[in-house]
Amino acid sequence: MKTVIIKYNAGNVQSVMYALERIGASYLLTDDEAEIRSADKVIFPGVGEASTAMTYLRQRGLDKVIPSLKQPVLGTCVGMQLLCRYSEEGNTTCMGVFDVDVRRFPATPGFKVPHMGWNNLTDLQGPLTKGIIENPYVYFVHSYCADVCPETIAVCDYVRPFSAMLHRDNFYAAQFHAEISGNVGQRILENFLDIDQRS
Repeated sequence: MKTVIIKYNAGNVQSVMYALERIGASYLLTDDEAEIRSADKVIFPGVGEASTAMTYLRQRGLDKVIPSLKQPVLGTCVGMQLLCRYSEEGNTTCMGVFDVDVRRFPATPGFKVPHMGWNNLTDLQGPLTKGIIENPYVYFVHSYCADVCPETIAVCDYVRPFSAMLHRDNFYAAQFHAEISGNVGQRILENFLDIDQRS
């Protein structure tokens, strides 16, 4: 199985690479369109700022490539946000795979922004959460989040309920860092690699 990690200007992907190595999965880190299209699975990670990342993707044409992919795609953290319609971060038009907007957490007494650390998930649905019991804890670092919507397959509540995971067709996404979320994150990555789907 060929797994590709999309290489772009969105922070260090080393932790994603290590996580795949831990579960014995080989991968290729690339921004080459042909390599991405020929992959069996595509991981679209991200750490950083939305508008800068989208500018980089547009310069390389990846903003058109990614939404057109037919194999299973997993976006994480900023990668998930860029798959949404719009982000308030940098007033950014994103790729629109998920029909939902990304908004900054409002200033709220008793809550620090960014939302950083371990928090639990509820309302788990879909193949990525197979074998995971309700209320698992995963690791978040973010100041912006997607609203709860029909494509939500897991919810987290911090300041307000938000989409911790999304799914539409062959696209899956997680706001948290699955690669550093312990056994739960490892199971989510394993479940993603086990998906047999090319729509």
